[in-house]
Amino acid sequence: MMTMNAPNEGIAFWWIRMIYFFCIPIPVIFLHFILAYLKLIQEKKLMLLISYLVCILFLGLNCTNLIIEDIMTQRVLRYFGVPGKVYFLFVITWFILLLLCFKEMIRSYKASSSYKRNQIKYLIVASIIGFTGGSTTYLPALNIESLPYAPYGHYFVSLYTLVITYAIVKHRLMDINIVFKKGVTYAYASLLLLIPLFLLFLYGQHVAFKAVNYTFSIFMLCVIVVAAYFFPKVKVRAEKTVEQFIFKNKYDYRKTISDLSRAMVSILNSNDLCIKIITTTADALMVEKASIYILDEEDSFYKLYESMGITKEEIVSNYHKEDPFFKWIEGHREILIREELERYTTDTEAMSVVERMNQMESEICIPLITKQKLIGIINLGIKGRGEMYTNEDLELLTTLSNQAAIAIENAKLYEDLSKTRVLMQRADRLASLGTLTAGLAHEIRNPLVAIKTFTQLLPERFDDDEFRNHFLNVTAGEVDRISSLVNELLDFARPSQPNLNKEDLNQIVEKMLLLVATESHKKNLQIIKEFHQSLPPVVLDKEQIKQVFLNILLNAIDATPENGAITVGTKLIEKDGYQKYVQIAVRDTGRGIPKEDLDRIFTPFYTTKHQGSGLGLAISHQIVREHNGSIEVESEEDQGTTFYVNLSINPLLTQKGRTTEAIK
Repeated sequence: MMTMNAPNEGIAFWWIRMIYFFCIPIPVIFLHFILAYLKLIQEKKLMLLISYLVCILFLGLNCTNLIIEDIMTQRVLRYFGVPGKVYFLFVITWFILLLLCFKEMIRSYKASSSYKRNQIKYLIVASIIGFTGGSTTYLPALNIESLPYAPYGHYFVSLYTLVITYAIVKHRLMDINIVFKKGVTYAYASLLLLIPLFLLFLYGQHVAFKAVNYTFSIFMLCVIVVAAYFFPKVKVRAEKTVEQFIFKNKYDYRKTISDLSRAMVSILNSNDLCIKIITTTADALMVEKASIYILDEEDSFYKLYESMGITKEEIVSNYHKEDPFFKWIEGHREILIREELERYTTDTEAMSVVERMNQMESEICIPLITKQKLIGIINLGIKGRGEMYTNEDLELLTTLSNQAAIAIENAKLYEDLSKTRVLMQRADRLASLGTLTAGLAHEIRNPLVAIKTFTQLLPERFDDDEFRNHFLNVTAGEVDRISSLVNELLDFARPSQPNLNKEDLNQIVEKMLLLVATESHKKNLQIIKEFHQSLPPVVLDKEQIKQVFLNILLNAIDATPENGAITVGTKLIEKDGYQKYVQIAVRDTGRGIPKEDLDRIFTPFYTTKHQGSGLGLAISHQIVREHNGSIEVESEEDQGTTFYVNLSINPLLTQKGRTTEAIK
């Protein structure tokens, strides 16, 4: 409208140039918006950069006669620009960028579904309406007067705004709060920075040249805007490059400590973690002497977990939790620098801290604080080549200490959890022993009675060869039976370290059936064995797997009524189409498990027994899982229950920090 109503050709020509200053960036900004909305910025970063460079090029050319070289008049429009030498190249580029936008939208539309797909649909429709109408404004430049509607196509652009607004309100195309927030922020920043700069630039032209070139001024304003946009990104890259080549050592140690922060998350052993922290930090900062103290809650002492460059004779290994030095650190909660503390010669507490740091050969002391509590300290000696610790060093070490404190706390929690699990296993083992002991006493008493009887009769019938031979055979068999029972009981009761070997599962199950034989005889239960005789050996910890089978067998005996039956079978199965397992199935004819309880039977301390601990199946599940196996259960009320234990014949086992691949 400003062009059509211009009083003369000069002003009309100026307004046409201004229009193109705003028209040229449209497809680039729209492409940026589309890529940001579709989350493709990183993937299409190069394409976006090239688009902006092309946009800047055409903005520069707009200040010359290469895009618009003159003014012409038409029947419909009073003034319109005459295309320059690169005008059609600009129009082609303009439409190519639009096609790229539509290509990305259509591709994402096909790959999306549901809500996102509907949003993209509205975006495509609005874009087609808006850009189809807006692109007709280029037609008068071709001097096509046979299309009287051409100049008015740009009014369709308003429909684009209406469709997008509807999509925002109805289908949450964008978070309108963020749009308002960023819009207000950019507008406020422009008022504070760009507008004063622009006015100052105009005033400078007027003072220096006694005239103002508005075209050049608009161009410079655009350059300032582009420079402001790219400066933060260029600054980061420049800073990184300078650090890599000019301050290489500093960059390397920052990267090393940053890598250490990420590595600490995966270390769950507190000793290994402390070693990693000390060695990596000392090497990165070129420190010769370092130490780390961690609080032991049980003993209420800060204990020396690891040191470097300091002999054990030169340093105290333990300090009480209430030691004034550690209480002082906990109260201040910041990195202590020995040289700074030495300035406070009148402060007796500060001087005692300095004395302790000298004793520890510590130049700086870094507190490790988590949950508002001091859990340890890291001492670092004099930095390499006698350099001072900079503010940048201290900020980096502060960040490191926060992450180290969390990592150490997590490692200690994991170790406590492991100890608790071991205690739970021992408690469950003792509970099982209590159940077995009463039955085994009866089993041992019967052969002892026979042996005693034969022993009492032996003096009277010593000369009877038949009696002696029969006596020897019977007593030898009974003694072997007692010895076998006692040995199995001792093997089960004896705590042992994880011992992974290739084992015959049929033999292990057979021995466990021997141990529970007394319990099954009490209820006159029939034990049915369905063993596969050609099972391959399985890599496992025999004593742990015994505990699993014992828990399952005792549960089956307890659940089965008198004169019932328990079937124990083994076989080779294949899961997932390739992985082979040995499966042990224990099926009873008991009362079954209600459906609502099936999902909870492996939960610690959950039990339906009056005297049960609720640990047996939970521990069994944990043991089998550590063997890379699985426990499955099928049950119907009044129809019985079946437990399936699946153990891989060639597992990669990880137990208590050890990885076993192939046991030869």
